[in-house]
Amino acid sequence: MSIRKKSETPLDTANLKIKKPKSQAAGIPAIVSSFNHSIRKMGVTRTVKTLSLVNQNEGFDCPGCAWPDPEHRSSFEFCENGAKAVADEAMTKTIGPDFFKTHSVSQLLSWSDYELNASGRLSHPMILKKGSDHYEKISWNEAFEMISNRLNELENPNRAVFYTSGRTSNEAAFLYQAFVRKFGTNNLPDCSNMCHESSGKALSSTIGIGKGTVTLNDFDHADLILVIGQNPGTNHPRMLSALESAKKSGAKIVSINPLPEAGLQRFKHPQDYMKANFASTQLADMFVPVKIGGDAALLQAISKIIISKNACDEKFIEENCLDFEAFKSNLSTVDLEDLSLQAGISVAQIQSLASLCIESKSTISCWAMGLTQHRNGVQVIQEVVNLMLLGGHIGKKGAGLCPVRGHSNVQGDRTMGIWEAAPEDFLNRLEEGLGFEVPRQHGYDVVHSIHAMENGDVDFFFCMGGNFLSASPETRRTGEAIQNVDFTVQVSTKLNRSHLITGKTALILPCLGRTEIDIQNGQPQFVTVENSMGVVHMSRGSLNPISNQLKSEVSIICSIGANTFPDDDFDWGNFANDYDKIRDLIENSITGFERYNERVRKASGFSLPNPPRDSLTFSTNSGKAHFSSNPLPRLDVEPGRYVMMTIRSHDQYNTTIYGLQDRYRGIGGNRRVILMNAEDMAQRGWKSRQLVDVTSHFGNSSIESKRWSIVAYPIPRGNLASYFPEANVLVPLESTADISNTPTSKWIECSLKSHEE
Repeated sequence: MSIRKKSETPLDTANLKIKKPKSQAAGIPAIVSSFNHSIRKMGVTRTVKTLSLVNQNEGFDCPGCAWPDPEHRSSFEFCENGAKAVADEAMTKTIGPDFFKTHSVSQLLSWSDYELNASGRLSHPMILKKGSDHYEKISWNEAFEMISNRLNELENPNRAVFYTSGRTSNEAAFLYQAFVRKFGTNNLPDCSNMCHESSGKALSSTIGIGKGTVTLNDFDHADLILVIGQNPGTNHPRMLSALESAKKSGAKIVSINPLPEAGLQRFKHPQDYMKANFASTQLADMFVPVKIGGDAALLQAISKIIISKNACDEKFIEENCLDFEAFKSNLSTVDLEDLSLQAGISVAQIQSLASLCIESKSTISCWAMGLTQHRNGVQVIQEVVNLMLLGGHIGKKGAGLCPVRGHSNVQGDRTMGIWEAAPEDFLNRLEEGLGFEVPRQHGYDVVHSIHAMENGDVDFFFCMGGNFLSASPETRRTGEAIQNVDFTVQVSTKLNRSHLITGKTALILPCLGRTEIDIQNGQPQFVTVENSMGVVHMSRGSLNPISNQLKSEVSIICSIGANTFPDDDFDWGNFANDYDKIRDLIENSITGFERYNERVRKASGFSLPNPPRDSLTFSTNSGKAHFSSNPLPRLDVEPGRYVMMTIRSHDQYNTTIYGLQDRYRGIGGNRRVILMNAEDMAQRGWKSRQLVDVTSHFGNSSIESKRWSIVAYPIPRGNLASYFPEANVLVPLESTADISNTPTSKWIECSLKSHEE
């Protein structure tokens, strides 16, 4: 009988270092950090080669964020985090059978996420047999046969779940979802379920498309840019270049966020040093330190002021929108003072922000997880849409909606059909293109998948990339659920905690990285990705694979398909040998990909259709954009409790930890920290480095996590912030956003007490 493994991130007892937070992003420190990290992991020659090809037309797409590439690219088109992502993937250190023979799973569970990631690139397929504590070598053919046998033995296709990370290419994602649907299920949870699912649901219901409506060029023509619930300096550093350009073109920028972020205070473009330009740019004209969860109240207050001053674009509303009167009536029932109290922002500052909105002829609203991961995640994004509709800021130059995606191809994966609840018209077109029937019953999203595993309803769990365990809420419980599964498979480039908390039998299948040359049937291949603004373009690796045992994601999927459906007329081998044939199939199956192979070979690729942006048309049932009327969420918590949100450090990307320095916030050495308002600390008689135990509360249940260090930080009173994935253990599995079912990682009600050693 297998021993149940503990899945919480190990306690970190390393020395915590605290410095004064930075007030400027990028500059020389970013250059030094980028090259130090890259050279340490890749060496000088490999560093120069990779960083000169990342985000270039003939190079590869950065495996980090999905921020689009500028039309006129520089010789070095990357940011600090992008350089770290590239170096992390292209590192020369490898781990294979000898590593796993030496290191047991039990031993590796005591390693930090940083140590696991730093161990090296996975170089050989491995199997963890039932009851064993060591991974062993397995051949690819044995692995594929084992997977197909397990699948074909299932009593019901819906007892299998197929997760996807947002780094998967369009070609791999399309074939993956085709395989899953041919197998007979829509159990296709993905990382979108945990991040921008709320954006997709809100935008689809209001403007008829689940994507943003701006191009990168729009930033140079905007009067006002609202950056809401987002920290681009750490999470999307290349966005700072676009904001800097917009600023120089005359735009005003407003940062709305509980925490002040260095990237939105001052920015120094690293490439300016090559031009002997040493000046930095102040980006944000106004910082609005909204309380956690107070964004909806703030947005409603701004809209209320705009309406009271008769400053709406009445012509735009009359011609293009419905439900304005209901929206206006709903706002009349709320008091500006009450909205101010809920937002934690003074009426005077709200009025100043509303004045900027009224003066602007072209406004862009950007947002990220700070809005989506709340109970009202869908509704608060609808409030952003309301504000944009009031001013007619959709379908014109320099204006629109800009959800800023994380993973490099998370938007493309959804376009390709990685979707547990795809609409009927999408499935009809897909079925026509694929030539076989696809299931219609909606499948499991991430949270429902965890519940199904918990209930014993899942026998087979396949992960195409990612770190499902660490990315998911209530980590201990998720880990217990995964261990109920009979068979789990991970397609990965690096070791992470999901390889250690597994089903009863587990496989690791090592795949090519974005940086590596992909040769199939003797011919070099390229893949394609879609960025945050709907541009599809090529990505072609340039480095020799670090192991001759690596296979591409496409090759892995095709081999599994051929083994699972041996008598099938769907020619899996043909697709594996020539990715152009996959793109032909995509062209026949998904709207917007006409002449795919031709158009994607052009410099910078092509843009997918976007009716609100392109022609001011809305694919809603009414053919109009819709205003939304929403109640305000309850922000009160029980006396003595706080609201915590999870955040990233500067030395990580999603669950991948590159280092232990959150340079901009001045915190290093230890990630098990909680940022807390100094007055709240004084009220408890606490100082920085105070050790506390944290308990999160939801309904009648609670979750305790011990030994966190308090750090004084400028955050609104009653609010806390902590790093994920360490703090994900405290996110209740049942606490999810209405409609989107996204875990509420930005709203965790919790209590603190001094830790007793």
